[in-house]
Amino acid sequence: MDLRSILENAARRSGDKTAIIFGERRVSFARLEEDANRFAHALIKMGVKKGDRVAILLANNPEFIVVFFGIMKAGAIAVPLDTRYVVDELKSLCDDCTPVVFIIEEPPLASLLTAIHEFRSVQHVITLNYQEDGRFTSYRQIMAENPPSSIQADIDPDDIAIISYTGGPTYKPHGVAISHRSAYTEAINSAATFEQTADDMFMLFALPMYHQFGLTAVLLASIYTGNTIVVVPGTGRSIESFMEAVEREKGTMYCGVPYIYSLMVNVAKRVGVKHDLSSLRLLASGGAPLEPVVIKQFKKYYGLDIRDIYGQTESICHVTVMPIHGKGRIGSSGKTLACWEMKIFDENDNEMPSGQIGEIVLRGPVMSSFYGKPEATARTLRNGWLHTGDMGWIDEEGYLFITERKRRMLILKGQNIFPADIEAVLETHPKIAEARVMGSIDLIRGETVKAIVRLKPGETATEQEIRQYCQGRLADYKLPREVTFVDVMPEVIPLWRRMKFKEEDVKLEISD
Repeated sequence: MDLRSILENAARRSGDKTAIIFGERRVSFARLEEDANRFAHALIKMGVKKGDRVAILLANNPEFIVVFFGIMKAGAIAVPLDTRYVVDELKSLCDDCTPVVFIIEEPPLASLLTAIHEFRSVQHVITLNYQEDGRFTSYRQIMAENPPSSIQADIDPDDIAIISYTGGPTYKPHGVAISHRSAYTEAINSAATFEQTADDMFMLFALPMYHQFGLTAVLLASIYTGNTIVVVPGTGRSIESFMEAVEREKGTMYCGVPYIYSLMVNVAKRVGVKHDLSSLRLLASGGAPLEPVVIKQFKKYYGLDIRDIYGQTESICHVTVMPIHGKGRIGSSGKTLACWEMKIFDENDNEMPSGQIGEIVLRGPVMSSFYGKPEATARTLRNGWLHTGDMGWIDEEGYLFITERKRRMLILKGQNIFPADIEAVLETHPKIAEARVMGSIDLIRGETVKAIVRLKPGETATEQEIRQYCQGRLADYKLPREVTFVDVMPEVIPLWRRMKFKEEDVKLEISD
């Protein structure tokens, strides 16, 4: 029940079958297994020991898969990182998890060159595509110099396999520590729920492998099942490329965030449906609640249903899913997977009856801990239950309805953003006395970042000035889209509530 066995078993079963399609490249299961072994040998030669952390800063590509499973084979812990993080954010995270090896590629590498010496724990830097100059270890060199033979590291299913940083603010990081057992259990249950088979073509678009949704529900579940993953590079602006790839490769499955489905509706409304997507048998949406109006409009234009799911990094991936066959409850995130138990608790941790709103709590293959933070772990894992910080209710049939969040967090295009990150940067501005951040409701993006700023006496500033100050200090998706200046800071900053849009209110536009 360790993650390295997922690839090893797939290579034995499927061999030369294509595991991943990446542009013109076709990489087999056997080749992934051999290259992962080579990478594991290289890590061990570098002195990487069981439990050491290895940071990954790579985009969706075959090399990510090789690196990830190579880390598993070496008995180390993978720390997949958001490729859009800036240097200060990366340094904060690395100070927390102290990786000994850092794997990076262009373009992130360019901005790290002058700062990499500040990452005190990092002993080796492996570069994917940077010009070799002797300062770093080349991935190409690793593949050339190490054997494809397997490595038999001593791994226990309850050993930590992954540390994922979407469980809290970047500048006060909470790394979600995930065991081999939990990730393995979640992956096979996701595959079973989605009824995946080796014949499926799983499309991967605008959902990064460093995110637990992409890593577990797509990558690990697909390798376990033996189906092919089709990687489509790009973001929401490449929606036409995604639909072209579905038609070309006869894609059968896709998991995405609500943002992508909203863009697809927009495209259909503007130019019509130009691509044959009839091969798709399953579409799932996660990362943020999917509004019913988007589901209805998508069905209207494409004739396809979208299954909403619910989960969070602390629960490894998704906990619920709408029924794969037949109809579910509109506005619901579905019922639990077989490996999960879900209840609604009041503020005193008492179970509430169906139909009553309270905190969503979970029991199943949850995280092991917040890495190195026993007090935060104890607050979240209480009496065997994971307290999600999300509010909702469950009906008599077991369908979950999410209503609001207890945590100060907003979700932009499926990406968690913690206001504390942005507030910490804003309050270093010499003109700002106080700053608070909230989310502004947006049907396409979910929420956008709104900053409320109180300036120091006698100071003046513009929205553009404040936004420019944040550039280079925060990942681009965290930048305030709107800045409001106030003389007195409001006592209460609204939390997210479930959006209630009417279909006639929907006006979709393609923009960032």
